[in-house]
Amino acid sequence: MLYIKEVLLQLLFALVPFVLYNIYYRNKTANYSKQFITITCMICLFMSMTFHSSVLNGIIFDIRYVIMFFGMVFGGMTTGLILLVEFLSYRILIGGKGLFSAMIILVITFNLSVLLSILYRRRAKYRKLITFLAGLSFSVIPICVLFVIEPKYVVEHLTFNFLALPIQNSLGIWLLISLFNKAVSDKQLFHKYLQNEKVETIAHVAASLAHEVRNPLTAVMGFLKLIRNEAISKEKTNYYIDICVEEMKRTEVILSEYLSIAKPSTPIYEQMDLVPQLNSVIDIMTPYANMNNVALEVHNEGQQLYISANPNEIKQLLINFIKNAIEACSCISKGKVIIRMAPESRISAKITIHDNGVGMSNEQLERLGTIYFSTKSKGTGVGLTLSYQLIRSMNGAIHVRSTLGKGTEFVISLPLTN
Repeated sequence: MLYIKEVLLQLLFALVPFVLYNIYYRNKTANYSKQFITITCMICLFMSMTFHSSVLNGIIFDIRYVIMFFGMVFGGMTTGLILLVEFLSYRILIGGKGLFSAMIILVITFNLSVLLSILYRRRAKYRKLITFLAGLSFSVIPICVLFVIEPKYVVEHLTFNFLALPIQNSLGIWLLISLFNKAVSDKQLFHKYLQNEKVETIAHVAASLAHEVRNPLTAVMGFLKLIRNEAISKEKTNYYIDICVEEMKRTEVILSEYLSIAKPSTPIYEQMDLVPQLNSVIDIMTPYANMNNVALEVHNEGQQLYISANPNEIKQLLINFIKNAIEACSCISKGKVIIRMAPESRISAKITIHDNGVGMSNEQLERLGTIYFSTKSKGTGVGLTLSYQLIRSMNGAIHVRSTLGKGTEFVISLPLTN
């Protein structure tokens, strides 16, 4: 029973990088960095060596080989050397009769880790086999070295050396490598779907935008032709020129706002007013609403609502919700989307997006915001999932009310800044 407890504790330490990755990068668009791998591996190595397994005073076992191999695979040689220095310093500090054996084992396993990590990165096809060989090697090498140096110890503790130690290293390396790879690949897949969702949104808006931009261009062309007529007065000419300038300015604003959503967002938060952000999004989405025969209504109390956020992320969030609302009304004869913005108890900004579209069932409502779930036949659900995550990362809240065949209402609350 004691062996089981110690093995389970070491396996828990082995999963520290995986757990910290899921916590730290949960709401981040970026994937892991080498600095993250180095820091988490150093923490893991320190904890495993501090609470090590031992059946004889001075001879200690932990998951150091697993962590070093993992660090080299995902962090590179620099991470491996840093972990080597940490281990040497701490192991010398701990001391004991097993120090000499530990140094010999380390020389062999470290060089083997370098070789296997290079093969792991270059031979993607054989990664499972390399992981298996690493776990097997890190279990056999310590026993063989100790059998040569301390044969009596190995014989007296056969159960630990031939059962607990191999399980600890083999299972530890398999769990850590496979789970971490799964988390990283899921993150990459999420980014891929997110990009596809964003490209699809931009494509839809671009189609409606092209239609909308033609209107002011047609007006400008018509007025320019009238200006060429020498019979009209100077006052009318100036009037026509003013109209042309206003139409061109309106077109420029729409195009500028459209281009801003195509730019990659930067993780910089700043104090910003929600009202101008909403107005710019309405300028972008109005052509799309017109193309789908949906009316957009905007109501706000004219107050300034300051929040701490990334402007590009807020725009994308509003576009996601408003676009979904428009599409929900596209098959309704008198589709309408009503957007309200107002302060709520002076501590948060409340954004309400109501549509009279197709609505959702209770089952669909429960799954809303779940990765890869969408009520649209060609949707991935990633846009809404990211929007939910963004709201939560800002310490906001979202509530949904919907009736099948009658429409849906999203209520978003975001904390105000002083």
